[in-house]
Amino acid sequence: MQNTDLLDEIEELNLAYLLLSQRMLHNDRVSAMFRLKIDDEMADLLLSLGARQLARLARTNQLLCHFGHDSADRLRQVTENPRDQGLDRFHASLLMASRAGALSAAEGA
Repeated sequence: MQNTDLLDEIEELNLAYLLLSQRMLHNDRVSAMFRLKIDDEMADLLLSLGARQLARLARTNQLLCHFGHDSADRLRQVTENPRDQGLDRFHASLLMASRAGALSAAEGA
């Protein structure tokens, strides 16, 4: 019974993530691609999915979204910032952006 509940919650989360992704891409494609860390091809595919396809994809038993932080240290930098003066959102954005830059640099190597 508990496993079924978890799978139901994963499905709900996946569907919410897919719908949010589509809405973000419709509103501001470039910003959404950056925030979702996806390329043009993935953006086009996400936008082309209909309701039935979204529901089918959401029913997988794996989470479609993933943690944006690549290490526990990076997450600690966001959550345990002793100098936080209302800049936590900005700080998190910088950390996430630096991760995207590191991935791009690694792909080019």
